[in-house]
Amino acid sequence: MFSPTIKQLLAEKTDTFIIPVAKIAFVQANNPLYHAFLILTRVKYAKIPVLDQENHVVGLISLAMITATMMGTHEITSEPLNTLKVRDVMETNFDKINLSESTLESQLHLLIDNPFLPVVDNHDIFQGLLTRRKWIKAFNYITHNLEKKYKIIKK
Repeated sequence: MFSPTIKQLLAEKTDTFIIPVAKIAFVQANNPLYHAFLILTRVKYAKIPVLDQENHVVGLISLAMITATMMGTHEITSEPLNTLKVRDVMETNFDKINLSESTLESQLHLLIDNPFLPVVDNHDIFQGLLTRRKWIKAFNYITHNLEKKYKIIKK
């Protein structure tokens, strides 16, 4: 459980925790696999969200997942890029959060094993990403400002 003091300092940064959907590269589940390959290659992200037609997060896709489909026994082929859809390759078992239903502690625990978490609203519509990087920046803010804003007394 976070102390009230830490929660207060985090609250000063919560508006910067989420990267909004407008700033995020994503693909649609029905996109051809080559489209995801191009997006991932251009944006240089390791993994991006996959959305359905109603903007629900239905999966995650990475360059590694795509290249695994291109590996033959003795050669690399680009054929899967033209024949498969993103939905055929995407990861469907992943963590996501609803900010109104999750605690700071639960978010932090999930970010230990995930570089980012898709954020959804109460209708499961994609809102953006909560990243480990943003949490680390918030922690950095706390370490530099705790004693500036509060008097710390040893128990």
